[in-house]
Amino acid sequence: MKRIVLGVAVTVGLAALTACQQQSTAPAAGSAPATGDFQKVLIERLLDAKPGDVIDIPAGRHAFDRSLTLRVNGVTIRGQGMDRTVLTFKDQKAGAEGLLVNAGDFTLENLAIEDTKGDGLKINEGANITIRGVRVEWTGGPKTSNGAYGIYPVQTTNVLIEDSVAIGASDAGIYVGQSKNVVVRRNRAERNVAGIEIENTIGADVYENIATQNTGGILVFNMPNLPQPGHTTRVYSNRVFENNTDNFAAKGAAVASVPAGSGIVINSNDKVEIFDNDIADNRTANVIVSSYFSTGYMTDKGVAKSFDPYPEEIAIHGNRFKGGGDKPDGFDLKALKVAMFGLNGRLPDVLWDGYVNVQRAGGAQVCVDNAPAQTLNADGPNKYKNPSVVTDQVRCTLPPLPVVTLPTQPAATTAKAAPSA
Repeated sequence: MKRIVLGVAVTVGLAALTACQQQSTAPAAGSAPATGDFQKVLIERLLDAKPGDVIDIPAGRHAFDRSLTLRVNGVTIRGQGMDRTVLTFKDQKAGAEGLLVNAGDFTLENLAIEDTKGDGLKINEGANITIRGVRVEWTGGPKTSNGAYGIYPVQTTNVLIEDSVAIGASDAGIYVGQSKNVVVRRNRAERNVAGIEIENTIGADVYENIATQNTGGILVFNMPNLPQPGHTTRVYSNRVFENNTDNFAAKGAAVASVPAGSGIVINSNDKVEIFDNDIADNRTANVIVSSYFSTGYMTDKGVAKSFDPYPEEIAIHGNRFKGGGDKPDGFDLKALKVAMFGLNGRLPDVLWDGYVNVQRAGGAQVCVDNAPAQTLNADGPNKYKNPSVVTDQVRCTLPPLPVVTLPTQPAATTAKAAPSA
């Protein structure tokens, strides 16, 4: 395995790295101005990379005016910490992503990517992906002009995202799409439209994360016209609170339909288990279960006949709810709250649009066994004319979903099994 240490020039780079190694209390990268001297060297190293290479980037603020690309399997890129090694794209002129990876057996760790023109980190069609200790941030706060996705693996397999931070994405801070076998753990997502989004993905465990100050905290979605429908996602042991930021997604984006004040949102996905979470003070609802029909997002390409718009085999149990539902977003939800619960009331912890696949033979579609939480059926199929509290009608249980185990990790340390109902 070859280790590559980058520097402005050989002498300066070695001096900087030596200083980092000798000083355990070096100042944070943000305290120094950015330098663009690394750009040429890093681009060359990525172009010349071979399987097994470890590319170490020393502490500092390193400025780039164009995207970085890696197309070689088996490479690790490593900084000195998410607040010490900062790649800033504030003056980006070429490309969209900060770092685009079309490769597998890839690890990125201990650095930050800031202010990219488009997505922060995009990984496409790779297997065995590890993202650890990475911060992706748009430092100007929530803006529609920010890049859509922060940490963005798509069409990938065996993905681990851990101990990372995503701030300010105009779509999703941490997004995993059309992938298989995924673990998202111990991350923090804040001030994004969607904090963490699992979309059209098969087999995902999302746990021990913090999602706060987003429009929606954690989303589990299925979208139409994609190669793979998603199912089998467990969301547990997370803290999802105060996700009340106004929606700043670009017009026409799917997440533009997410109401501000949404805690955990399930849309058109199947086999989703939500348990052992602390969910609080999300002003529309702490949990929303909905179908494609309620999103307001309609593709101009139409919807493939094979697309299943209904959420099915949804299990919600053992969560701890507090507050929320007091100031729902949008006229319809505000009117619903006032009509059913009064000016000073609040919507129940679980808000379900009420769409059911009547052609499905038997079996519960939504099970909420989470006393004392209440469930509201908003009666979407009848244009919300007869909403009702259906807590007793949806009180049921479903078999626990399987633990996601990554190839290099034993099941006992990867995730925990759901407690028995």
